[in-house]
Order: sequence, then C-alpha cells, then structure tokens
Amino acid sequence: MSTIVAFSVSPLDNGDSVAPAVARAVKVVRESGLPNETSAMFTSIEGEWDEVMAVVKRAVEAAGEGSSRVSLTLKADIRDGVTDGLRTKVEAVERELDDLG
Repeated sequence: MSTIVAFSVSPLDNGDSVAPAVARAVKVVRESGLPNETSAMFTSIEGEWDEVMAVVKRAVEAAGEGSSRVSLTLKADIRDGVTDGLRTKVEAVERELDDLG
C-alpha cells in the first residue's frame, strides 16, 4: 500500500532543546532514500507501508537515544495507486488557490 506518514518524535526528558534528538531522527529518514520533507512541526515520508513504518521505527529509536521516554505523533494517508503524493497533493492545493485568485 502506498503510504505517506507525517510524524513528530521527541524525547520527553532531555531538557529545553529537542533539536539534537530531532536531528538524529531526520538523519535516519533522509538516509532511507525515501521521498521526505521536514517542516517546523513534522517530517513526512512516502513509500510502501512496511518500508515507511520501518523508517519511522528507526527514527524513534534514534531520537530516543539516552532518553527513557519518547513521544510520537503520527498521521498516515494510506492509498493504493498513488505515487509522488508528497509533491502532487501540494500541487493540487496550489492549483485550487490559483483558481481562487
């Protein structure tokens, strides 16, 4: 199944800044070779269900290094026959915005 997952992972006991932990998670995602994007709040990744979820699992493990507790927020769009959804979904919204003037 073609899947887009948007997720946020953060250790809950690492002080004020979670940037180092988040960077470790994003590194895992980028090294996966799957299409991905990172924003201020979420990292999105696209691929087949099993491969995407395996990357999310590794990202959670990386973010949680040295922590006894990790928070994960995840949203998934699971849809047959869709490829390049990270780009095409945004393009569809941009077209609608253009139509609105």
